Amino acid sequence: MADPGAGEGQQDTGALPVSRLPEKGRVTCQGRIDSVTFLPADQAAAFSAIVSDAGPGKAQAAPAGGRRGRLRVVWLGRRRVPGIETGAEIRLEGMLSRSAGLPTMFNPRYEILSRQEDE
Repeated sequence: MADPGAGEGQQDTGALPVSRLPEKGRVTCQGRIDSVTFLPADQAAAFSAIVSDAGPGKAQAAPAGGRRGRLRVVWLGRRRVPGIETGAEIRLEGMLSRSAGLPTMFNPRYEILSRQEDE
């Protein structure tokens, strides 16, 4: 399932690592879900996750600039997104913006690449 014209020099999936995202614009990136946030029922429906480059059990070297790549992903109008859980590796495509100091994608397209086997 290769995208025509996928950038060469990126990962073989054509996706950027989270630590190398630009300030804003349309991007395809890949990372592992560090955490998910569920909002109480009395608040507007939104489901969010924090995605980073680090794999489970691996220490990640800080990229140039000394900061670990982190991306907030928010699905508005949803209380849950199937398959989006801590430890899953995903590929995301969407518009990148900045919200509350973190790079953020709202309602991105996503593909689950692998899941962490806990049980």
